[in-house]
Amino acid sequence: MATHAETPEETRARKERGAHSPPHDPHRDDNIVDLIGQLTSQSAHLAQQQVNLVQAEVREAANDIKAGLGGLIGAAVLGISGLGVTLMGIAYLIGDAIGDRDLATLLVGLAVLLIAGIIYASAKSKMDASNLKPERTIDTAERTPEVARGDAHK
Repeated sequence: MATHAETPEETRARKERGAHSPPHDPHRDDNIVDLIGQLTSQSAHLAQQQVNLVQAEVREAANDIKAGLGGLIGAAVLGISGLGVTLMGIAYLIGDAIGDRDLATLLVGLAVLLIAGIIYASAKSKMDASNLKPERTIDTAERTPEVARGDAHK
């Protein structure tokens, strides 16, 4: 089988397509080897896209964890500062109103702990393990065989 030398135009076109792409011969149909090569290349591209999707979902989950940690820290700061200064004054005012400062101090302290617990529970729910599951990647991976067969349905 004779091979023909590339013209400068064919060389430039091949370089634009990529160094590994053979020159296209318009008189030759793609054979099974070329088709398998294209399928392999597209499969590698799809795999890389899947990896990129997983990385994006992990980054998103990490951002959710950061937000949850920020909420936990905020709840701790609120709980400590609230128990320290302002609430003692409120306890004294309530104690004067009901005639029992000890009981008023206990009630105010319990109320503050309840509020801090609610903030803590809200922040903890953001850190739930279910938020770390890469849902979109799993869905795409499950649909990939269907797409390859041409059976994809939304």
